[in-house]
Amino acid sequence: MLLVIISWIVLGLIAGAVARLLVPGPDPMSIPMTALLGIGGSFVGGFLGYVLFHKDLGEGALQPSGILGSIIGAIVLLLVYRAVGGRRRVRR
Repeated sequence: MLLVIISWIVLGLIAGAVARLLVPGPDPMSIPMTALLGIGGSFVGGFLGYVLFHKDLGEGALQPSGILGSIIGAIVLLLVYRAVGGRRRVRR
């Protein structure tokens, strides 16, 4: 079980980092926030994959399409984050 959690964190970090590289612009996020972005993207990508293609965990958890879905989900979450919470900067 610990190995599964560690692999989720590592894959989440990779998916979040790729999403941050693909979406231009500054993102002042720490490494743990990038990992959470990727993990959240995995949930969003998994949900979208299930809704659109009717695929689920019973067909295999670690597939190239799942990793791609995680990256797409992380991009969606990053864009939502920018639209909702990314403008909380203080102007002087």
